[in-house]
Amino acid sequence: MPERREDEPDRTDRPVAAAGAANGFAPDDALPTVREILALDAVAAGVPEVLVGDAALDARVRWVHVSDSAGVARLLDGGELLLSTGSGWPTEPEELRAFIAGLVGVGVSGLVLELGAHYRYVPAVVHRAAAEHGLALAALHREVKFVGLTQAVHRRIISEQTAALHARDEVRERFTALALRGAPADYIVQQLAQTLAAPVLLENLSHEVVAADLPPESEGDVLAGWQLRSRDAHRRWAPGGVPGGRGAASNPTAADPDAWLIVPVEARGIRWGHLIALPGPAHPAGRTSVLEQGAIALALGRLADGDDDTWGRIGRQRLVEHLLGGRFAAPGGAIARLEAAGLPVQGADLYGVVVTGRGAEGDADAAARGLGGRALDGRPVGTGSAASARVVLLSLPSGTRFDDDAARRFAAQLVARGEGAVGDAAGVALAIGARAGDLDGLLVSVQEAFDLSRTPIPRGSRGPIVRRSQDRPLVKLVTALRDDHRLQELGERMLAPLIEHDLARGGDLLDVLAAMLAHPGNRTAAAQASHLSRSVFYQRLALIGDLLDVDLDDGETLTALHLALLVRRSGVR
Repeated sequence: MPERREDEPDRTDRPVAAAGAANGFAPDDALPTVREILALDAVAAGVPEVLVGDAALDARVRWVHVSDSAGVARLLDGGELLLSTGSGWPTEPEELRAFIAGLVGVGVSGLVLELGAHYRYVPAVVHRAAAEHGLALAALHREVKFVGLTQAVHRRIISEQTAALHARDEVRERFTALALRGAPADYIVQQLAQTLAAPVLLENLSHEVVAADLPPESEGDVLAGWQLRSRDAHRRWAPGGVPGGRGAASNPTAADPDAWLIVPVEARGIRWGHLIALPGPAHPAGRTSVLEQGAIALALGRLADGDDDTWGRIGRQRLVEHLLGGRFAAPGGAIARLEAAGLPVQGADLYGVVVTGRGAEGDADAAARGLGGRALDGRPVGTGSAASARVVLLSLPSGTRFDDDAARRFAAQLVARGEGAVGDAAGVALAIGARAGDLDGLLVSVQEAFDLSRTPIPRGSRGPIVRRSQDRPLVKLVTALRDDHRLQELGERMLAPLIEHDLARGGDLLDVLAAMLAHPGNRTAAAQASHLSRSVFYQRLALIGDLLDVDLDDGETLTALHLALLVRRSGVR
């Protein structure tokens, strides 16, 4: 049967791969496979026999073409399922082999040969050539109406593409609304993960994870060695979101970079980072299209933020909140998250630092880099610390000296004013926990720093003030025993009269007691620290002694009261 050549203006309009991507549905998501088409009733009527199958049947079909011409390859664009009786095919084996190679060269998805009209069986050379090239090949043992078959397939393709367009519109509306509401980056990443039913990560240009939504049990597997694996994946990822190789791994896992989907977050020629989706189910709108809509929402947010590093600030804060709140499934996953965010944990000297005082809003990571290390910081909720407190997870190379001079330089950088300038850190106080070598030790160090930060600062102190938990053995003791109910009961029983007095009268006896304990040998300094005149301060002390029925000049009593007060303040939430 002769093939009708069409001039280019008269060619039948068929959806091509490029048009599909431009319209927001990825071929891998919105188009049927050869396997699915062979299962249609219209094809089943021809009693199909699959001769070359397996992975070849997973090829996507964007159109069906009917032709018996030996030169049909030059009329195809790729992605077609070719239906033929073979009446116009060449007769010589080498020519048949070249014919199959030509079809593979233009990207035909599969070949269906109807037996009976010209061939009684599929030529062996055709079978071998298709198998060698991985081209899906099926034979129809009964005559079918090719018109009806093509109508059924095209109806299926157009229906799925229409559904894809509707799904794409819904996704676009959802993420546009998120962008207009100013949704934070971590929430957009969460919505992407829910939409794709797969883990999604946002990384900056340094390949550090800014935000991630993934199952806790997979954190260690996914995030271990993240920066190295991410850089490798980017090198192998071709522009346009297509893997550099011929395809993803046959059995992709969440930790397999070949199976990642990577989309840049950029606008106006500025790129801020990348969104990465790990393997997951197909989406009607196309997984690439969904991820691109999320990238647009994130880019609009960055344009609105200007030079403000909202990404980093929110990401660090969420990570610190989760870590200190114990919201991680296993230490390995928490360590992987910290290191993926740029904070070395293994083989480093780790410190928990709590910063208090006005003006200490500088970049903690930049300050840490000045010491040769890295830092994450945030303002976790529910720690019982002052509203202005800021927790810093500090990581320094093993053996780095972090003495008081280094701590003061660190504080000075936190109040830096402009590039290269250092601000006045006189009002800043650093509470530094003990040096740690692992995650558990870091958490203890942070808690020590929190407990220490609640101790009043002497009035008139010149800063920056550096306080260390190892210089306050009682604070370390309370931190170590903070969960012992007997210690908590002791503190509550000893201080109950003062607590009830302050609650009933809005008093300040606990603060006065804290000031006195901070200056046990200098009542004048204690009065100044409590912002009271000496006469009023002594009246408060007398009332405390009467309410507690204790001698405030007895050393053992003062030690017990100090312990009780530290227990109470460490337990306040």
